[in-house]
Amino acid sequence: MNTTLLLVQTLNGLQLGVILFLVAAGLTLVFGVMDFINLAHGVQYMLGAYLTATAVAWTDHFGLGLALGMLATLAAGFVLEILVYRHLTGRDHLEQVLATFGLILFMTEGVKMVFGASPIAMRTPEILSGSVVLMPGLLYPVWRIAIIASGLGVALLLWLLVARTRIGMLVRAGSTHAPIVSALGVDIDRLFMIVFAFGAMLAGFAGSMAAPILSVEPNMGDGVLILAFVVIVIGGIGSIRGAFLAALLVGLVDTLGRAFMTDILKLFFANSSAAKAGPALASMLIYVVMALILFFRPQGLFPAERR
Repeated sequence: MNTTLLLVQTLNGLQLGVILFLVAAGLTLVFGVMDFINLAHGVQYMLGAYLTATAVAWTDHFGLGLALGMLATLAAGFVLEILVYRHLTGRDHLEQVLATFGLILFMTEGVKMVFGASPIAMRTPEILSGSVVLMPGLLYPVWRIAIIASGLGVALLLWLLVARTRIGMLVRAGSTHAPIVSALGVDIDRLFMIVFAFGAMLAGFAGSMAAPILSVEPNMGDGVLILAFVVIVIGGIGSIRGAFLAALLVGLVDTLGRAFMTDILKLFFANSSAAKAGPALASMLIYVVMALILFFRPQGLFPAERR
C-alpha cells in the first residue's frame, strides 16, 4: 500500500465527508425537528450548484457569485417551504415521501428546461486554483483543501448556533416539545420555516463547493442524497454532532474502500477473484458499516437527546 496514495485518499475522504455533512446537517435538522422526510433535499444541493454557477458566470467573481447563489438558494428554500412543505408537515410519512419524490421530478425537469440537460462547468477562483505541496513529491489541489476547511468552519459555526444561541435553544426544544414551545408564545411554524430554509442553504452551499470538481447537472443530487440518509441513520436522527462524525466516517470508508479494497482482498484471495470482488464489495462497504452500527446501536452513534 503506497503511503502517498493513502494520504491523498484520506484527504479525499475528508473532503467527501464534509460535503456529506453540509447536506446531512440540514436533512437531520428537518427530520429531527419537523419529523419530516424530505426526499427532495438532494434537489436543493443541485439547485445551489446551478444558482451559484450562474451567478459566478454573471458577475465574473467567485466570492460575489457564491454569496448571490446562497441568497438565492435560501430564498428558494423559503418559497418551497411556504408553497409545498408547510402543507405536508404533520402528515403521514408515506405522503411526505410521495410528495417530495414528485417534487424531485418537477424540479429536475424544470432545471432542464431553464439550464438545459447538458452538464455545465464552474471554474475555481483564481486564488484557490493550482496545487500545494503537502510533502516531497505530493501535490494536492488547493480547492479540495478549501472544501475541507470551509466544511469544518461551517460545522463549528453550526454547533455554536445550535448549542449556544437562543434560536438554537428553540430548535432543540421544538424538536422534542413542539406543543409546549408553541404554548409559550413561539411561532413554531416560523421556526420550522427558518430551519428548513437554512437546511436548504447548507445543501446548496455543499453543491456550490462541489461544483468546480464535479459537473453541474440535473441529477447530481441523487447519489449525495442516498449517502446523506446513510449519514443521519449512522449518526443519529436530529444530532448535528452525530451527522458530522458519521459524515467523516462514511466519506473515509467509501473513499478508502474504493481505493484499497481490491489490494486488501489480494492478500487473501487470488488476484482474479480479488479484482472481481473488490469493486463490488467497496461499493457496498458503507451499507455494511451502517448495518453493523445499527445492530449494536439502533438509535445511531450519537442520537439527539430527548428529555
